[in-house]
Amino acid sequence: MSSQTILPEGWRRPRGYSNAVVARGRQVYVAGQVGWNAQEEIVCADFAGQAAQALRNVVEVLAAADAGPQHIVRMTWYVVDKQEYLASLQAVGDVYRKIIGRYFPAMTAVEVTALIEDGARVEIECTAVVPDQEATG
Repeated sequence: MSSQTILPEGWRRPRGYSNAVVARGRQVYVAGQVGWNAQEEIVCADFAGQAAQALRNVVEVLAAADAGPQHIVRMTWYVVDKQEYLASLQAVGDVYRKIIGRYFPAMTAVEVTALIEDGARVEIECTAVVPDQEATG
């Protein structure tokens, strides 16, 4: 991947994300993905399970755009319950590394009062940048 993570001098390295990423290339904007399958059915009520499915959906959308998890430079998580999210961090970290790998984009998590899809506990959107030498379109 032809991108660079940014860590200001004197700052602690964040766990599980980067403060900033610099990249150049073809940009792919992935709309918010929730924990549902291709038939738009929520796969489970469990936060970590929904996060895993949403991440699998992100990877599938990226693949359709000839990109992969290694190209993600920005990710936003919308969660309906901050405490549920925090209580699930270990499990979410495990599924994140299994599905996305050890790529840590600039990331934001926001607690919201609700998501549009009934039963959704988390929605994940991202931006990926495929370096110019890899870009095919």
